[in-house]
Amino acid sequence: MIAYAERFVPENDNEAEPPRQDHHDIQSLPLDLQLQGTVDFGASSAAMAARDFGGMQSVSPLAVIRPMGVDDVARLVKAVLCSGDLTVAARGNGHSINGQAMSDQGLVVDMRTAEADRFQILAEGPNGIGYAVVPGGALWEDVLRVCLSYGYAPRSYTDYLSLTVGGTLSNAGVSGQAFRYGPQTSNVTELEVVTGNGDIVLCSERENSELFFAALGGLGQFGIITRAKIPLQPAPDMVRWVRVVYEDLDSYRRDAEGLVTGREGESFDYVEGFVFVNSNDSVNGWPTVAIRPGQRFDSALVPNSLRHPVLYCLELGFNYRRTDKTSTVDSVVGGLLGRLRYIEGLEFQADVVYADFLLRVKVAEEHAKANGIWDAPHPWLNMFVSADDILEFDRLIFRDVLKGGVGGPVLVYPLLRSKWDRRTSVVLPESGEVFYLVALLRFALPFPQGQSAVQMVEENKEVLRICDENRFDYKLYLPHYKSQDEWKAHFGGQWARFVDRKMRFDPMAVLAPGQRIFSRSFTGRRCCINGNEL
Repeated sequence: MIAYAERFVPENDNEAEPPRQDHHDIQSLPLDLQLQGTVDFGASSAAMAARDFGGMQSVSPLAVIRPMGVDDVARLVKAVLCSGDLTVAARGNGHSINGQAMSDQGLVVDMRTAEADRFQILAEGPNGIGYAVVPGGALWEDVLRVCLSYGYAPRSYTDYLSLTVGGTLSNAGVSGQAFRYGPQTSNVTELEVVTGNGDIVLCSERENSELFFAALGGLGQFGIITRAKIPLQPAPDMVRWVRVVYEDLDSYRRDAEGLVTGREGESFDYVEGFVFVNSNDSVNGWPTVAIRPGQRFDSALVPNSLRHPVLYCLELGFNYRRTDKTSTVDSVVGGLLGRLRYIEGLEFQADVVYADFLLRVKVAEEHAKANGIWDAPHPWLNMFVSADDILEFDRLIFRDVLKGGVGGPVLVYPLLRSKWDRRTSVVLPESGEVFYLVALLRFALPFPQGQSAVQMVEENKEVLRICDENRFDYKLYLPHYKSQDEWKAHFGGQWARFVDRKMRFDPMAVLAPGQRIFSRSFTGRRCCINGNEL
């Protein structure tokens, strides 16, 4: 095995760090922490940790901890166990929607500071398969950049890469590659985890496997992921990016499912899709389909256009090398598209650098920040819906409740159950091999540009009410509930296992209080730390 160890410096490290305000010595906290890092009681840090991307919840922590490494995280958890009622929330890049990474008058751990720029790239064997060992607080965009410098890339991503490794592995991590490789929770071979008992545990499928699978998709309930070993593969150079349009979900569904169930080499490398409004609405309609400036959506090509309040776009990616002949790429992509039943003429293509394709949402983020809308509330709703119910979901929700759009993208694309490991803590719809990710990615713009955040939340509730009333087989992705009964219903048959794992790895319920699954003293038991009964 050849090991390449490096300290990666992010591109913006040459920028001066803003001075911290109201910084206090760590000993001013009523715990004997003995950290190498810092504890910040300042108003600016509290404000940062009291807000997330959703912009709809706000609770103030007692302090923000900036650890130097895993030993600091473990010391912090052990100290909190000795307190009366303190809790600990690990915060990555703050991309939660409903306060999941917050701790009301507890401690928030800024995972971005815990050696988040230290990577180790491992290559082994003649086939070039390698691994990246990265901190839980590292951003996926930085992981990608370092791996590409060695000619490698991870196999599975999220659409937005300014998320931390530990954050996505604590949920699932899905994108257009998941149909082939599974979610990110299926693409990690080893974890370093600080449990709710304050233990630092190295775990994998073979070693401490119960903790390994508990932490993956575990919503932070069993431990804080401080390091992960990610399998890599040789990276392509380019992507043929394609979007094609459908007038009905049935045709879209048949083609999309055919692509994701096809054999490798007989399909695209990336399969996603979205619903959009059949109008020239710049946020919800035709303009959202074009890939490049200058590409025009010709609505006259839509048959019986007035009958369709919404249309459907299948988004595809085909990976290739710069040395591949353009004629060969054209032939392969043309052959794959020739089997699909999209509206003739409503086809959009572009050739882009592989990294640019994976970072495409970063460009949208920069535009949103420039326009002042990135900081607007985001009442997102993410779901997994069984393929058995997706057509009725379309009739009742896409073409009725949401026919005017949601003020942002509406994703819908198929995934395969066989690519997910049932031993993890993630829950999926109960029936069938194929299920769909449905994501309502809303931006609550200021009045009178669109609905208010309150109105959007109510519309989300209406969507869920319809799903329940019609007994759709679905599960929330990135779930948020306010009562334990709702959490029991969410986990269903996996609830007992979830509770057993909690009792084992975080019996005092000090971790991830913002998920609102367990309270600080949920077990009613006393436990021992280092032989001392608490």
